[in-house]
Amino acid sequence: MWKLPAMAAPRKSVSHPTPDQDIIIVGGGHNGLVCAAYLARAGLKVTVLERRHVLGGAAVTEEFHPGFRNSVAAYTVSLLNPKVIADLDLHRHGLRIIERKLGNFLPREDGYLLAGEGVTQQQVAKYSARDAQQLKAYETRLEIIADTLRALVLQTPPNLREGGWAGAMPEVFKALNLSGKLGSLDLTAKRDLLDLFSKSAGDWLDGWFESEPIKALFGFDSIVGNYASPYTPGSAYVLLHHLFGDVNGKKGVWGHAVGGMGAITQAMAAACRERGVELRTDAPVKEILTDGHTAQGVLLESGEVLYSRAIVSNLNPKLLFGSMIDPTVLPADFNERIAHYKCGSGTFRMNLALSELPSFTCLPGPGDHLSAGIIMAPSLDYMDRAWSDARRHGWSREPVIEMLIPSTQDDSLAPPGQHVASLFCQHVAPVLPGGRSWDDHREEVADLMIETVDKWAPGFKKSVLGRQALSPLDLERVFGLTGGDIFHGALSLDQLFSARPVLGHADHRSPVAGLYQCGSGTHPGGGVTGAPGHNAAREILKDFKRG
Repeated sequence: MWKLPAMAAPRKSVSHPTPDQDIIIVGGGHNGLVCAAYLARAGLKVTVLERRHVLGGAAVTEEFHPGFRNSVAAYTVSLLNPKVIADLDLHRHGLRIIERKLGNFLPREDGYLLAGEGVTQQQVAKYSARDAQQLKAYETRLEIIADTLRALVLQTPPNLREGGWAGAMPEVFKALNLSGKLGSLDLTAKRDLLDLFSKSAGDWLDGWFESEPIKALFGFDSIVGNYASPYTPGSAYVLLHHLFGDVNGKKGVWGHAVGGMGAITQAMAAACRERGVELRTDAPVKEILTDGHTAQGVLLESGEVLYSRAIVSNLNPKLLFGSMIDPTVLPADFNERIAHYKCGSGTFRMNLALSELPSFTCLPGPGDHLSAGIIMAPSLDYMDRAWSDARRHGWSREPVIEMLIPSTQDDSLAPPGQHVASLFCQHVAPVLPGGRSWDDHREEVADLMIETVDKWAPGFKKSVLGRQALSPLDLERVFGLTGGDIFHGALSLDQLFSARPVLGHADHRSPVAGLYQCGSGTHPGGGVTGAPGHNAAREILKDFKRG
């Protein structure tokens, strides 16, 4: 279990001061900015406090080597909700998203597999005519389930709680509305839904296909940010979660935000400023202040105290409730559940400055395949071994790597003729076994990641001019991603929908009156979606209208 730092002696109560504003949002990541924009549009006075020097949380673009800029943590876009884009008018504020020329490129020792519009079926047929014929049925049935769940992304889940009928009835109506959506599915789709929530991705894919390349290509989505084997029960849902998005109206497509992921959050920040939101950077919050049962304000690390009518947290629930609020104001069972809330993506992130493009043995030279998501994990068994090795050793000696080279489509990121690459590397242990520290092994593992790419693209190692390596510990320190968890909590069945983060608090309200959550630790979970911020704002405004 990832251990949080011990909390300093909390202020157990404060008086009832005059609020400085209506809302304080702790954490200027994308969901905090989305929530702020909606609340300010409704006429509330909102302040966002971000501890780093730049807004955006994990969705930022920064220079990591002289002349080279890249999306430092979050690195690709698809899940950003179209309603959020429209409501915040992000395109007017400068956001431009372009589709990848090809979706994915899977290098193998016996060839390669390309995936994208108009090419996937022909590529799969190289390995299995039967699998090529199965593709259409697979995609159609999966899309039915994705569409059903996509409709729930911007809804607040039914919130199971104690109390009488007066409190329960609204949640009953929500559940009935949900059952109506699910009830419209035919029996085949209902069976598929059950499989996708309960089975492993490996079992699901083995039931559809016979050839390893297509199973590896689809199965990779099941371990993205998921410290698990593709044969771990529940991993099929993680695969499904990555299909909810679209790029410019095309479902399931992935793309690039011109200027990097920071272009998304900078557009959000511009929307906030236009609506009167006060955005403060270099303003780390030390503690949420309460009067014993109601949130009153925040204490900054500088010693400054700010009061407001409500506090909204964009932090990982484990970080918020484990180290930033007096535990005695929370129910004992709630504290226990948060203590066992699962975090840890098994992720090691790297950004590389390159003197030239890589050339892959299986498909040499430049081409559209270098604009794709390049997945270096040739089979489900390879991914399974990587996870098992990481659990024993601390990191896999044959890791899973997805590489993107965004400068193939965006020349603003690197000097002319040179390039930047994002390496999303798995599997590594969130906490190293044997009491070892990531500070002592970061560079060793970074070398391994580069050498792994070099095996597929000889000469790659020599092209690396500079690098930025972020272990799980670095991701926690820099971005507040507890255990390096990119989703603010595992997307397991016990931490989804009405159970995210804890049963009884799926409606963005916490056990402390006036303290809300708007981050990815709430429904619908992780990814740069903006949906948790959208949904939290709706619930907060309901409470403000009630007074």
